[in-house]
Amino acid sequence: MIRTRSFVISISLAMFLIPLGYARDLSSYRDFHLGMNLAAVAEQANLQVSEAKSICLRPALIQELEWQSRNAFNSLLQADPVKGIIFNFYNGELFRIVVSYNQDRTEGLTNEDLIASISEVHGMPTKPAAKISIYSSSHIYIPDERVIARWEDSQFSVNLFRLSYLSTPGILIFSKRLELLARVAMTESSRLDAEKAPQQETDCQRQQDEDKRAAVQMVRPANKTSFRP
Repeated sequence: MIRTRSFVISISLAMFLIPLGYARDLSSYRDFHLGMNLAAVAEQANLQVSEAKSICLRPALIQELEWQSRNAFNSLLQADPVKGIIFNFYNGELFRIVVSYNQDRTEGLTNEDLIASISEVHGMPTKPAAKISIYSSSHIYIPDERVIARWEDSQFSVNLFRLSYLSTPGILIFSKRLELLARVAMTESSRLDAEKAPQQETDCQRQQDEDKRAAVQMVRPANKTSFRP
């Protein structure tokens, strides 16, 4: 039993390591590279460009494209531990890749196991006391996740984390330059929305009042003709 479990863990570690690409290349995940355009990523992932969802429209367009494994809900059929990948784009340019792994295919792997495996590709990591935000089209921000280990250079950052509500591991890869621009854009978008909200509410109420008056005017002639005191 112990030998079997060790073999399974070894295989899982190997599968976990393979997707990270070539040594020291912090800008790629499998065949996806930060900087690719939306159309290229969609084609590579066998998705449609129309499936991309907008997180932010102004002052910059930030979009999300999500890929899910066909066997995500039947891990016994899935040799590949990857469960899903979220691609984020800044004005059409890929700047963020969030990879989630299947719970069954990573069960038993400790943080040390994962760090050791990834370090064989990317070298020694740092372990900053930091958290990362994984935003999506459904929620601008979901709960921040603690960084377990980080590999980085001046341009790119690779972060290992665990989802707090599942304890399954994940990897976040991003361009530092575009990540900063995206955060600034989303902050500005929130400010603009807050400024615009009172006027939108006023306009909405005005439209509702006009619709109500129009409805009254439509029924008034018939009611006037048929009314008998």
